[in-house]
Amino acid sequence: MMSDRWEPAAFKVRVDEVLHRFVAQEADQFAAIDPLLGPVAEQLEAAVADGKRLRAAFCYWGWRAVRQPDSDALVRAAASMELVHAAAVVHDDLIDDSPLRHGRPTAHVALRRAVLRRPRADAAARSLAMLVGDLLMALAGQLFTTSGLPAAYLARARPLWSVMARELIAGECLEILRTGAGPDTTASLKVIRYKTAKYTVEQPLLIGGALAGAGARLCEGYCAYGLPLGEAFQLRDDLLGLFGDPERTGKANADDVRGHRPTALLAETWRLARDDDREGLRAALGRGDLDAEDLDAVREVMRRLGAPDRIEDMISARVEEALGALHELDVPAHAEAALTALAHSAAVRLS
Repeated sequence: MMSDRWEPAAFKVRVDEVLHRFVAQEADQFAAIDPLLGPVAEQLEAAVADGKRLRAAFCYWGWRAVRQPDSDALVRAAASMELVHAAAVVHDDLIDDSPLRHGRPTAHVALRRAVLRRPRADAAARSLAMLVGDLLMALAGQLFTTSGLPAAYLARARPLWSVMARELIAGECLEILRTGAGPDTTASLKVIRYKTAKYTVEQPLLIGGALAGAGARLCEGYCAYGLPLGEAFQLRDDLLGLFGDPERTGKANADDVRGHRPTALLAETWRLARDDDREGLRAALGRGDLDAEDLDAVREVMRRLGAPDRIEDMISARVEEALGALHELDVPAHAEAALTALAHSAAVRLS
């Protein structure tokens, strides 16, 4: 059980214990169907091996801010948010053809070993990864409904799951539809809002609040805090994606440029660029054979134009907006302190 003082490391341990035990049991049952399923079961467990557990934390404090006590059942329900994230990550890596996550091969890359000698091995591995993501999303719902919270509490939050799924998938679809299109900051921010911001901060808070019986005014405050903070989280991710240390981020840092993804960083660079810079950027964006020297050239253009500083300003403005909304909320001091600390953890980080 936790005290009112926010202890992120202790909370992460609790969430990890729930996730690892639950998914290990599910993976064992899955693999027991047929020995061939072993590598797929391994990817279920790999999907929850790491993580900051921010989404579970926002769900937890969505509950605690309504003056509800600490609860192991609530931690189990909050941990289901991490399975939603795990599912989204597997699908996102598949869509983007990303090779690394947390410094390890992504699911569709790791699963190539299971189908190495079969026809169309790459397509088969990608299909298996898609199904891993689908199963993780199903397991998220299962963990939530078997958390141990009263059925009446779960019923209050259940409609929000449909909203979360709809908005998350809409964001993924928008990213696909805008990939390779002309860079546009407004459009990029809409992708961020639906693909990441809402299911990272806003929806977990609202689900935690719904479980606890939060009123309409508090839920409005959760949105006012959660949406800008979720956007700041993804804007930081975009910066780390290109300028972060791969040893810390665990990701390949050429992905956004090679994939010509609709990030705000690329859109702002394009907006600030003159014709000669745009010509160079046009030659680099979407190139699968981009090497380290080419990537350094893109970074140099971005720095010279001040695009990373512009994104930093956007992050700072959104964190300030979120914290301003938080201070207007009628929540206990320990909940305000925790949500303030979480805001900084989400927006100021190296991985």
